[in-house]
Amino acid sequence: MQVKDIMVRNVKTVQEDTGILEVSSMMCLYRINGLPVVGDDETLLGFIAEKDILHYLFPTMEEVMEGGGNIAGMDLDAMMGKYQDVVNLKVSDLMTRSVITVAPDMHILKATSIMVRHTFRRIPVAENGKLLGVISMGDVHKAIFQSNIVNITAK
Repeated sequence: MQVKDIMVRNVKTVQEDTGILEVSSMMCLYRINGLPVVGDDETLLGFIAEKDILHYLFPTMEEVMEGGGNIAGMDLDAMMGKYQDVVNLKVSDLMTRSVITVAPDMHILKATSIMVRHTFRRIPVAENGKLLGVISMGDVHKAIFQSNIVNITAK
């Protein structure tokens, strides 16, 4: 079974100038943990994930060292307050630009091994730099389940 057989084609995307407030709203509303960043011609430019947004809230190494090297003594609630600064940023400020993708004709287990190796829950499907869709761990699991359920229930 190939990626193109199970990928989601109607993918929510954002552009580099999209505000993080809009991106965060989409992520929370649609329960999406990451969105492809595309240009006007659907060229894949990057990826913005929840971890990119939340990483902005983490203390810097300098802040940790100033706190005696111990994060336990830091005011983590105050750090959460930096979220108000994050939502004023643009996607281009936080996105990952070097995106790992899979090809539509790749076997789904090979695509899954790439996701596992990089600890991704979802990965863009692209060809010649153009976004074609997204595949997730859930898509793979569902496809494997559905293709095997007949054999399982027949026993």
